[in-house]
Amino acid sequence: MMCFFPFIGMAVGLLVVGWAWLCGALGFGVLLQAAGYTLIPLCVTGGIHMDGFADTCDALASNSSAERRREILKDPHAGAFAVIGVGMYLLAYFAFATEFQPSMALVHLAIVPVLSRCLSGIATVSFPLSSGRGMLADEHESSDKRPVLVALVVLALACVAALLWFNLAIGIVMACIAAVSLAGLYVFSRNKFGGMSGDLAGFFLQMCELMLLIGIVVTCNVM
Repeated sequence: MMCFFPFIGMAVGLLVVGWAWLCGALGFGVLLQAAGYTLIPLCVTGGIHMDGFADTCDALASNSSAERRREILKDPHAGAFAVIGVGMYLLAYFAFATEFQPSMALVHLAIVPVLSRCLSGIATVSFPLSSGRGMLADEHESSDKRPVLVALVVLALACVAALLWFNLAIGIVMACIAAVSLAGLYVFSRNKFGGMSGDLAGFFLQMCELMLLIGIVVTCNVM
C-alpha cells in the first residue's frame, strides 16, 4: 500500500496543473486561484492528513508527557488547539498560494504532493513507532519493508531530479527543505511522542507541503 501512496500525490498534482490552466484560460484572479491550490489536496484526500495535523496540534498544546500526548492523539474529539492550528495552517497556505507564480514553478508545485508522500511513507516504514497497535503498526509489521523503502526512496530521488531539471535554484531549495523536514521528523517524533504514528505522518505531510510551498514562493521572489 505504501508503494502506491505517492500516486495519490500524482493525482493531486495533476489537478493542481489543471486548475492553474483553467484559471489562466478563464482569467480568474489570484485569490480564486489560491483557494483552489489550498482546497484541492483536502478534497482529494478527504482531509485525512489534516485530521492527523489537528490531533497533533492538540497533543502538542497539552505540554504533557509523551504517553499523555499519545492518548490525546487517539481521542476522536477536536480540541480548541486543533481548530486554531488548522485555521492558522489554512490561512498560511492560502496566503503563500496567492504569491505563487505558475509561470515560474507550476511543475514544482505539482511535484510537492508526490514528494511529501514519498517522505511520509519513508518515515512510516523506517522510523520507530510509538505504539505496537493501530493501522500504522499493522502496515509497519505486515510490509516487506526493504523493497517498499527502496521504491519510496527511488521515487523521492526521481522527484528531486525533476525539480532540479526544471529549475536548479528552486529544486535545490526544495530538496534541502525535504531533507531537513525528514530529519526533523525523526527527532520530533522520538522526543515528543516516543516514535511515529499515523497522526504524526499526517502532521508531517501537511507541514512538509506548506514548507515546500513557502520555499517555492520565496525562491521565485528572490530570483
